Amino acid sequence: MLLYVTVGTNDLERSGRFYDAVLPLLGYRRQKQAEGEIGYGADDDVRCRFWIVEPFDREPATFGNGVTIALDAPSRAAVDAFHAAALANGGTDEGGPGIRPFHPNFYAAFVRDLDGNKLSIVCERPEQAHAT
Repeated sequence: MLLYVTVGTNDLERSGRFYDAVLPLLGYRRQKQAEGEIGYGADDDVRCRFWIVEPFDREPATFGNGVTIALDAPSRAAVDAFHAAALANGGTDEGGPGIRPFHPNFYAAFVRDLDGNKLSIVCERPEQAHAT
């Protein structure tokens, strides 16, 4: 349903370093950069699906109260790794990795990026059984 998502930033270079560290953990990498914007996409996609941008109106970027961008993770380990990488790169914890009450396999973590944008990293797959 969604074509792409943008989040505003007041420091594109700093925000780019943050997202360069966390988005590859979900299979996305920086694919485009132009004045005022950086785009991330999967290697097998024809377009960038996640953008960090300086606001077009040149006003300061702000985050939306009640807005959360949920990113699909391929595994619970990827949720854990994203959360840890976000915190290690200056992000703020908004809820550590764990099962949420939405359904039995809703494993998620919540962070805020360097500009205050709230991200949810979610794996809805059952936990992988470990060989013993």
